[in-house]
Amino acid sequence: MPAGQNSINTNVGALVALQNMNSINSRLDQTQNRVSTGFKVTGAVDDASSFSIAQGLRGELKAYSAVSQGLAQARGVMTVAEAGATSVSNLVGDIKKKVVELANAAITTAQRSILTADFNQLVDQARAFLNQATFQGTNLLNSGAATVNVISDIDGSTIELRPNDLIGDLDTFSGAADVSDASSATSTLDALATFESAVNTALGNIGADTRQLNFQDDFIGKISDAVEVGLGSIVDADLAKESAKLQALQIQQQLASQSLSIANQRPSILLSLFQ
Repeated sequence: MPAGQNSINTNVGALVALQNMNSINSRLDQTQNRVSTGFKVTGAVDDASSFSIAQGLRGELKAYSAVSQGLAQARGVMTVAEAGATSVSNLVGDIKKKVVELANAAITTAQRSILTADFNQLVDQARAFLNQATFQGTNLLNSGAATVNVISDIDGSTIELRPNDLIGDLDTFSGAADVSDASSATSTLDALATFESAVNTALGNIGADTRQLNFQDDFIGKISDAVEVGLGSIVDADLAKESAKLQALQIQQQLASQSLSIANQRPSILLSLFQ
C-alpha cells in the first residue's frame, strides 16, 4: 500500500507497532529469565556454543567432586592406620621397660611371673591395636594388605598408599621373644629394637602418603574452584546490568503498548469523513 494511504483493511502503523512490541516482549522475557535464574545461558537456545562449553565444565566439576570424595576416604584409611601405628609405637616404650626389668637377674621368681604377664598383655594389646586399625574394610597394617591405588585426578592418575605389615613384624618379634630368664630377656631387646624400627618406618611411610593425599586434595580443590569461576563467567548473568535493562524494557513495553493503541485508533478516524 502506498505510503500515506489510509485503509481500514491494512493498518501499517499497527503492524509496525505490534512488531516492535513483540520484539520488546521477547527481550523482556529473556531479561526476566536471567534475573530470576541468575544465568544468562540456561540452554542451547540461548547460546549453543557457550552452553556446550558450560556442560563440559559442569561434567568436570562433578568428576573433581568424585576425586575429592575418594581422597577423603583415603585420608580416613591413613588416619586410622596412623592411629594404630602410633598407639603401637607408644606401647613399644612400655614393652621395652618390661623387658629391661625382666633382664635384671636379681628379681624374684614371683616378680618375674608378674612382669612376664604384663609383657604378654602389652604384646596382645599391640596386636589388638593393629587388627582394629581398619577403615571401611581396609587395614594397611595387617598381613596380606595390598597397595591401595587412589584416583587423584580426573585423568585417572593415582596415588599409591603403601601397606605396612606390622602384624607380621609383631608376630616375628613375639615368636622370638623369650623373657624366661635374665639372659634371654637381654637378647629379646635386640628383637624388640628390630620391631621398633619397623614401626618407625611404617609411621614414616604413613606420614609421607598422608601428606601426598593432603597436597593433592588441596590442589584438586583449587582446580575445581578455578573451573567453577570459569563456568560462572560463561553462564552467570550480571544482575546489576540485567536489572537496569529490565527497567528500560518495561518502559519500552509501556510505550509500545501506547503506540499500538494509537495505531489501532487510526481507522476509526476515517469514520468522521463520512459523517
